[in-house]
Amino acid sequence: MPRIVMKFGGTSVADLNKIKAVAKRVAREHHAGYEVAVVVSAMSGVTNQLVGYVDGVTQGGNANLADQREYDSVVASGEQVTSGLTALALQEIGLKSRSWQGWQIPIITDNAHGRARILDIDGARLIAALEQGEIPVIAGFQGVAEARRQSTLGRGGSDTSAVAIAHAIKADRCDIFTDVDGVYTTDPRIEPKARKLDRITYEEMLEMASLGAKVLQTRSVELAMKHKVRVQVLSSFEDKPGTLIVNDEEIMEQALVSGIAYSRNEAKITLFAVPDRPGVAAGIFGPLAEAAINVDMIVQNSSVDGKTTDMTFTIDRKDLPKSLDILEKSRAALGVKQIFHAANVSKISVVGVGMRSHAGVAQKMFQTLADKGINIQVITTSEIKVSVLIAEEFTELAVRILHDAYELDKVTSQLE
Repeated sequence: MPRIVMKFGGTSVADLNKIKAVAKRVAREHHAGYEVAVVVSAMSGVTNQLVGYVDGVTQGGNANLADQREYDSVVASGEQVTSGLTALALQEIGLKSRSWQGWQIPIITDNAHGRARILDIDGARLIAALEQGEIPVIAGFQGVAEARRQSTLGRGGSDTSAVAIAHAIKADRCDIFTDVDGVYTTDPRIEPKARKLDRITYEEMLEMASLGAKVLQTRSVELAMKHKVRVQVLSSFEDKPGTLIVNDEEIMEQALVSGIAYSRNEAKITLFAVPDRPGVAAGIFGPLAEAAINVDMIVQNSSVDGKTTDMTFTIDRKDLPKSLDILEKSRAALGVKQIFHAANVSKISVVGVGMRSHAGVAQKMFQTLADKGINIQVITTSEIKVSVLIAEEFTELAVRILHDAYELDKVTSQLE
């Protein structure tokens, strides 16, 4: 029998009526002849509430400063509740089902509590359950770390759980149900002319997810690409086609630009007059990496005399206080003269695998922004994307004018 994983996000299971609707949708696929495994998130708003509880008992009111092992124990309970309720809803309509927690499968993770990475999943017990006609309902977002401690995968981790489970049970496809009906050329709330894509490559989706698109969590796309798991993004509330995420070989003709992504969760740090010698960069970024702080855009400028350099990089805005604390502690030893930071910035990115074979994409982006008086602070590029850092106040304008410049409301987009 064909086998699929169906993953439902928080808005899809936000209340009991929606959980019952999820059960009916799962039943439809089951009756159509599929073996179905279900992965669920916590009910909408529950994880935030649980994090709030941790804030309330933590000195300084900041859950990030709490014992992350106990943090995981608290916040993982949201998915446990949803998985049990969904299994009960399936039983109520005559289907064989049971809930599974991360430790029962087991989903083995590393010890980076609060943002753990999956090391291994033994899919044998789930496969046996499926072959016996059971519908397993798996709590997403969680696993088990060393010393049998519960771990969580970080925000959006249920997507990663779903893709990893799809690979572990050799599923034909992983369907991600959410509050949008697919992947769009940009955020439709900003640009009403945004167009839904029928298909998008793993690489493009990975770039768009990492650059701010909220449809899928970045790690889930990385995992899907690594293991060639076909992923489909669908609406929980409308019965219509979604967007299929596949290898580029499955897309007949690549668009030059597939989408415009943005992120308002950025912060910029600039280190002035850093000694220009071997090992300095490692001394700066090593401690940040050890604190699990991801550094994104990096620009370095050398002075005329070659003795010092200015270094600018971006991080997630929520990591700014911790990053500044780490940098201040090592500032004297590294010889950094001054540290400047700004949190009022946004990252805007143009993404498309067609860039590999066409010139002029970056120039068009820069000229379009310049025509509207939008200053570019930092630039980074890859084979299939160009990203710029701009003042946050220009975010929506930048998205709209770039969407128009690349004619993304049309089925194909070409440079003039």
